[in-house]
Amino acid sequence: MREFFLNITDELKAEYPFTGKYLDLDGLKYHYLDEGSGPPVVMVHGNPSWSFYYRDLVKRLSKTNRCIVPDHIGCGLSDKPGDDRYDYTLEQRVADLERLVDSLELQEKVTLVVHDWGGMIGMAWAVKHPERVSRLVILNTAAFPLPAEKPFPLALKICRDSLLGTLLVRGCNAFAVGAALVGCKINPMPAGLRRLYCLPYDSWQNRIATLRFVQDIPLAPGDRGYALVSATAAGLGQFAPLPALILWGEQDFVFDRHFLAEWQRRFPGAEVHSWSNGGHYILEDVKDEALTLIAAFLERTGG
Repeated sequence: MREFFLNITDELKAEYPFTGKYLDLDGLKYHYLDEGSGPPVVMVHGNPSWSFYYRDLVKRLSKTNRCIVPDHIGCGLSDKPGDDRYDYTLEQRVADLERLVDSLELQEKVTLVVHDWGGMIGMAWAVKHPERVSRLVILNTAAFPLPAEKPFPLALKICRDSLLGTLLVRGCNAFAVGAALVGCKINPMPAGLRRLYCLPYDSWQNRIATLRFVQDIPLAPGDRGYALVSATAAGLGQFAPLPALILWGEQDFVFDRHFLAEWQRRFPGAEVHSWSNGGHYILEDVKDEALTLIAAFLERTGG
């Protein structure tokens, strides 16, 4: 396996001024941020982003909290092995997160912040360890099967099930580039910011996780991962009494109002803020408002 190396440009340093750490996962380097001190906040990203998505939240919360933000294997500053070295599945992602949290020997319960695939990964971990979770911050994500009212988007179907999708995602970086282009509706990302989102995914090899995530989406019983998704969904009810904050961009072409309605059904006591014209990357689209809401939620519910 060729070791992944990302040229840390001055442009990236200005936006992402952190010195990350690495956990050895059976010879693979699993990158994570560990910034600040205080009650721990674990932030789990999705696809095709990386820990960069949470950079401003880390800057804001690390004054009062310990912020822990992994890059999934194949993403961000983590190694990007081939299929011969790593099993790109939901089950493995959850195991990786579990090993990271265990390695840190946290003494306090965590606030769990999840976005996109991070919802499925983070909540699957939480269902295994409910005693370790104190609060939830939910951002355009899911931890349950596709709602019955929601058709599976054609763009995802092409990426998931066709050779054309493989060529587009791994050959042209279409998924990461496209997500950066359409992921913000209120405040579209400038070109420089879009480049930083896509920076780790600079070659066919380094785009493997971007494709494998989409190919791993379980839609029906018998699909790999469907049993874990179903078990996680069945376990969500135990978190309903916990403080929960939901921030949602309703113009997300995948995680739209159908997903938001399902979260509200499962967590009727959650504090909800949604933007009818907001996009998938809600922490970018309404950055100042979202950061303020999250910081206030943490302060109000115990720090």
